[in-house]
Amino acid sequence: HLGLIDAESYYKIKDVQGVRGGASDPAGRYVSIGGREALIRACDDGTDAGQRDAAILLLLCACGLRRAEVPTLDFEDISADDAESEMMTLQVRGKGRKKRAVYLNDGARDAMFDWLDVRGNGPGPLFYSGRKGGRLNVGQRMSHQAIYDLLKKRARLAGVKALTPHDLRRSWISDLLDAGVDISTVAGLAGHSDVSTTQRYYRRGERARKKAARTLHFAYQRRGA
Repeated sequence: HLGLIDAESYYKIKDVQGVRGGASDPAGRYVSIGGREALIRACDDGTDAGQRDAAILLLLCACGLRRAEVPTLDFEDISADDAESEMMTLQVRGKGRKKRAVYLNDGARDAMFDWLDVRGNGPGPLFYSGRKGGRLNVGQRMSHQAIYDLLKKRARLAGVKALTPHDLRRSWISDLLDAGVDISTVAGLAGHSDVSTTQRYYRRGERARKKAARTLHFAYQRRGA
């Protein structure tokens, strides 16, 4: 007896509310696309800090950056030909100082260009810390706590339930896997050295499980039919 359980029992255990898995099973929640878009809209307040926050939130929502990776970014980490470029590339320093390329397109790219219009093209930290009134401390790097604080602020303004930067990362991973992107590719984009880590972030819901169940078909003739 190998101590294995069937799939039905596994999902019953996973679905029990308030029960956490082991240390390898990240806690948190999935944030809907609508909720994430509301966060970004909440940054549209006409301030420099608002433009900065929009660019940061799109890095979290559309590129899956870790909270700790954002403050380490420098202007020199950006690579893009011009505002007409289809894709912008960002060199991110992840865990263990390992570098990986992150690709910004559509909204994430456009928000970054708008932020650079505010910031300027000088060397140094990509994102500056803020002061009251939406002003910025030019040249001063943001702290890790500041990333959490800006998310808390924008969530409150957007009317979105309290969340963490890691919830946005988890949601991004789930969206890519739901869209059929190969898990090895997602792991590379996320900076995971092992695909099993990526798999643990994938919170399949009831709808996803029903969709999976529909992939296999067996013929059966009902009595009297």
